[in-house]
Amino acid sequence: MNEDYDLIVIGAGMAGVAAANKCGAAGWRVAIVDALPYGGTCALRGCDPKKILRRGAEIMDAARLMQGKGIDPGDLSINWADLMAHKRGFTDPVPDKMEKGLSGNGVETLHGAARFTGSNTLEVDGTAYQSERFLVAAGAMPRPLSFTGADLVIDSTDFLNLEALPNRVLFIGGGFVSFEFAHIAARAGANPIIVDRGARPLRGFDPDLVEMLIDRSGGIGVDLMRETEIVSVSEASRAFTVEVKSGDETRTIETDLVVHGAGRVAALADLNLEAAGVDYSDKGIVVAPHLQSTTNSAVFAAGDCADTDGMPLTPVAVIEGKVAASNMLKDTQTAPDYAGIPTAVFTVPEVARVGMLESEARDAGYDVDVRFTDTGDWYSNYRIGETSAAAKVLVDKSNGKILGAHLFGPEYGELINFFGLAIKLGLAAKQLKSMTAAYPSVGSDLGSLL
Repeated sequence: MNEDYDLIVIGAGMAGVAAANKCGAAGWRVAIVDALPYGGTCALRGCDPKKILRRGAEIMDAARLMQGKGIDPGDLSINWADLMAHKRGFTDPVPDKMEKGLSGNGVETLHGAARFTGSNTLEVDGTAYQSERFLVAAGAMPRPLSFTGADLVIDSTDFLNLEALPNRVLFIGGGFVSFEFAHIAARAGANPIIVDRGARPLRGFDPDLVEMLIDRSGGIGVDLMRETEIVSVSEASRAFTVEVKSGDETRTIETDLVVHGAGRVAALADLNLEAAGVDYSDKGIVVAPHLQSTTNSAVFAAGDCADTDGMPLTPVAVIEGKVAASNMLKDTQTAPDYAGIPTAVFTVPEVARVGMLESEARDAGYDVDVRFTDTGDWYSNYRIGETSAAAKVLVDKSNGKILGAHLFGPEYGELINFFGLAIKLGLAAKQLKSMTAAYPSVGSDLGSLL
């Protein structure tokens, strides 16, 4: 058995690294372990590389929107191999930078698969370790698929490492991954199909704006099949045959690639949490509001593998990692503040949300003033040739405070942050409207949306 640690962190993503650095800098003896390269999903296999690839889609879209308005797209195209190399220019240095930063704060960096052997012990590839506390920040993994041929489907990590993009791509599920990747693939010249078993994709976003996004997606060649289930995937020569079922009708689709975009579950299956007496589910480790396990006081959890009220977002993981670290260091029970945290689907253009959906606000008993504006002909969008954009702002009639904001349009992933700050600080719509923004900028549209 190695010497005791004050804290061992499982998972070197954003939540785990934030907590390890905080506790290591405070003088604790800390170790962090991961079987994968340090950096986690966001930096290496998710948000960051995805948005680098999106840049190619943005340029293609921008040029085509300006066709006949002074720009000739001509033979403009995406060189997929070069775009991937540009992505690797960011992702390749991340693990080494992460490890150096951790070492600089006195954190011992371990590599291998961690597995609990007791309430205060674990092993990493057969080597035993003991610690007074643990933080599980193992993140999430693609939800297991149960249909025949599921082993032929690639996940989002594989897609972000494709050396070449095939012509036909089928995405399973109507969530973030499918829509974002489909928009990239379509601008790169592929023919994407999204197969969603529900009637309403992107269920966490305003349904009116999602329908606008779906129309915009269809215009660039993204085909959406709703209320359709995957029956099986089979190999057919150099392609795949996907059998799908819509109601009582079954049909087959030929495609060159099938991508898993059907959601994620907490990556806890291999940690042997039972040995540590830690209660968990597909949503993550069951924790109290202050992120401590309800069944083992030595264990905390943060990020996508913790069953909390926070959305599965990188900023939320960082907040939870820091709060968990602070609670351990100070022996306090502070709960994370999730108010005013925006989220966005980075299609082109993007759809964003912060606060309540309209249905949630009404169900909660608020008297809601729904301020919907089609901004497709506003100057900010006319300037770049975009015609599909809108905003829906929800205001509490009793006090004028903003309950939620929902945006669809270019650069609205930035604009949503103003609404997030307003909700976090409890500002009334008239207070936010009083801001004077640089003009002409997308931010200067804010007052008119209110």
